[in-house]
Amino acid sequence: MHGSLTRRRRAGLALLTSAVLAAASALVAATAVTAPASAATSATVTVNTGTSLGTIPVAGHGVNVAVYDGNMNSSPVSGLLRDAGFTAVRYPGGSYGDIYHWKTHTTEGGYVAPGTDFDTYVSTVRSAGAQPVVIANYGTGTAQEAADWVRYANVTKGYGVKYWEIGNEVYGNGHYGSGWEQDNHADKSPKAYANNVLQYISAMKAVDSSIKVGVVLTTPGGWPDGVVGSGDSADWNNTVMSIVQDKADFVIIHWYPGATSAADSLTKVSQIAPMVSTVRSLLAKYAGSRASSIGIAVTEANLNYQLNSATTALGAADSYLTWFENGVMNVDWWSLHNGTSSSPKTNDDGTPDYNDFGILSSGSSGEPPVNTPLPPYYGLAMVGRAGSPGDTLVKASSSSSLLAAHAVKTSGGVNVVLVNKDLNNSTTVSLSYSGFSPGGAATVVQWRKGATSISTSSASSATSITLPPYSITVLKASGGGTVSPSPSPSPSPSPSPSPSPSPSPSASPTPGGSGCSATYKVTNSWPGGFQADVTVTNTRTTAISGWTVGWSYRNGQTISSSWNATVSQSGAAVTAKNVSYNGSLAAGASTSFGFTGNGTGDVPAPISCTTG
Repeated sequence: MHGSLTRRRRAGLALLTSAVLAAASALVAATAVTAPASAATSATVTVNTGTSLGTIPVAGHGVNVAVYDGNMNSSPVSGLLRDAGFTAVRYPGGSYGDIYHWKTHTTEGGYVAPGTDFDTYVSTVRSAGAQPVVIANYGTGTAQEAADWVRYANVTKGYGVKYWEIGNEVYGNGHYGSGWEQDNHADKSPKAYANNVLQYISAMKAVDSSIKVGVVLTTPGGWPDGVVGSGDSADWNNTVMSIVQDKADFVIIHWYPGATSAADSLTKVSQIAPMVSTVRSLLAKYAGSRASSIGIAVTEANLNYQLNSATTALGAADSYLTWFENGVMNVDWWSLHNGTSSSPKTNDDGTPDYNDFGILSSGSSGEPPVNTPLPPYYGLAMVGRAGSPGDTLVKASSSSSLLAAHAVKTSGGVNVVLVNKDLNNSTTVSLSYSGFSPGGAATVVQWRKGATSISTSSASSATSITLPPYSITVLKASGGGTVSPSPSPSPSPSPSPSPSPSPSPSASPTPGGSGCSATYKVTNSWPGGFQADVTVTNTRTTAISGWTVGWSYRNGQTISSSWNATVSQSGAAVTAKNVSYNGSLAAGASTSFGFTGNGTGDVPAPISCTTG
C-alpha cells in the first residue's frame, strides 16, 4: 500500500474478488455469521498428525515498518516484536520503498523520521530475533544502488540480509491508469519492469550470490490482475513471469480483502488457497524445473476492515496459519505503527476502532499511549505461540464454520490452534487425534476479546476444552507418540490442495490390499500443462515405513517438477517414492505429494500403491 502517516484506503486497489475467489468465499459466507444466543455451542475438531501441510517458514511471521514512523525503533519495540514471535520485519515501508535512498537516508517527496536509518533498523530486528526483508528502490533507484546496498549490508557490515524485493506495488505506476507508486522509468510497462528486474538480480547477486530476490506480481483477483495495458500482449503477471522465468527466488503478492461486516471479514481466509494455487500455476507455466522451489511472499497483508477490532485479531491469526499451510514463505502485516486520520468509533464487535493500520498505537489523538498493543498485535502474537520455524503444520478439521482449527506438531507434542468466531457464545470443543496420543494435562494459551494480555493456564485434558466467545486459543498437548519426523524447512514449502474454479477430475483410491491406497487429483490446469496431487493412505492396522505409488499416462504427459516425493518417469510409466520425512505412516494416516506436468490433465488409471 501507499506509505503515509494516514494511509489512504485506495478503494480502487481493494481486492476486486474474481469469480474464483468469490466462489470460495461463498462456501462459508452464508454460515459465518454471529450465532444467536440459542445456537448450539459445541463442536468437534479432528487432528491428523500423519498429514503434513509443510512447515512453519523460517522467516514467515512478519510485520512492516516504515521510515516515516519515528517510533519504529523506540526502546519497547524489539521486546514487543520478540514476545509476539515475529521472525521477519520489512523495511523501509510500502511505497516508500520506491522513493527511499538508503545511502543518504532520504526520500523523493516523502518524510523520513529521525532514528529510522538502515543500521538502526537492523539493530532492532536483530534484537527481536527476526530477519530483515528489504525493498530495493525500483521506482527512483537503479540496479547499481541496490547492489551497493547489498554490499554495504552483507559485505561491509556483515548483516546477512537474505530477502530483497525489487520495488513495491510497481503495477501501480500509472501504466493501467491509476497511479500511486512512484516510477521514474520512461517505460512503465510490465515488460520494462521484468527486463529491469533481471538487471537488478544480476547486479545484486554479483555482490552476494546467497541472497534471495523477489519480483512483484499483482494479487490474483485484485486490480489490475488480468488487465492488459495499452501496447501489451498480456497482463502484468504473465508478461513479467514470461521474461523473468526462473531467475527470481520468490514472487510477491499483497492481500487487503476488505469486507462489509465483521462476519464477512472472517470469511476472507477462504480466498487464500485459490490465490496460492493460481500463483503456483503461473510459476509452473513459466519457471520450468525451478517452479516448485520459487517461494511466494505476502509482504503486505491486512483484513482492511475495522482495523483495530477483535475481529481483525481473529482474522490475523486464522489467515497467517492458513497462508503457511498453503506453502507461503513469508507474510508481513501492515503495519507496526501507522497513525489515525479519524476520531475513534465503535466496531461491529463492540471494540473501539482508531482507524489505525498499526498493531501498536502511534499515540495519535484519541488513541492509547504510544506502543500500546492493539487487538491485532495479540492475534499475531498467538501465531507466534502456535509453533516455531521448522515445526510441522498438520491437518486439523472443525465441524463448525464458526470455529477455525489449525495444528502444529512440535518436538514436545501437538499444539492445536482454535479460533472461536462466535461473538456471543462459548463453544465446548471435543478433540480427537490421529497418529498421536496426548498425555494427561495440557497447557492453554489464550487471548479473548477485550483482553490486554495473553493468559497461560493448565487443563486436565487435551481432548476437551470450552472456548470463550471471540477468542484465540493454543491448546498444547504433550506426551504420546507422533508419526513421521518433521520435514526440513525449505525456501518454498509444497502447496496444499486448493479449490479449483470447476470440479477437478480425480481417480478412485486404489485397493488397500497392498497396505496402502493412493488417490490422484488434478488441482489445476492450463493450456499445455497441469498440476496434480496424490494422497497416500495407510490401509493397514499397523504403521508402515515407506510407500511407492505408480501409474502410466495414456496421452504422452510428462512430469516437470515435484515435491514431497521422489518422482521418476520412464516412457509412460511414472513411479513416486516417499522422501525421508513422510514414509512412516500410522494406521489410517495419510500424506500427500504433488507435481506439475506437461500435457493434458486427465487422470490415469489404475493407480498402484505398495508399502516397504
